[in-house]
Amino acid sequence: RAALAALRKSLIAWLDLEAPYEAARTRVLVGLASRALEDHEAAGQELEAAREEFEKIGAAPSAHRVLELKRKPARGSSVTSLSPREIEVLKLVASGKTNRGIAGELRISEKTVARHVSNIFNKLDLSSRAAATAYAYRQRIL
Repeated sequence: RAALAALRKSLIAWLDLEAPYEAARTRVLVGLASRALEDHEAAGQELEAAREEFEKIGAAPSAHRVLELKRKPARGSSVTSLSPREIEVLKLVASGKTNRGIAGELRISEKTVARHVSNIFNKLDLSSRAAATAYAYRQRIL
């Protein structure tokens, strides 16, 4: 809630400075924070306003990303949504191990490791091992 209040102040500042790209980026963050607080109506409004602004200023990739965010249902994007085994795998991914190295350490198949990594990416809405590593550090999993 505190972050949402700070984001709203930032949004007002960007709007006052007539900085549309930064304001749109901040709207995305406000939308995601609102979603995390389960205020789905406010989240949808902020994400839509951000998408419209990105389109208006010609920032097509950003507008597309916002569309993806709007389409995705809110996921349990917290470490608590991971199984104990997925947390183990995430720790090893974050430490730089390959799927083969993880499989050897946990004594499971590489295919099973790949499935765990895929589940982690889906549950946490991540797209790469680097993003998973950053997430693990932010959440103090390591």
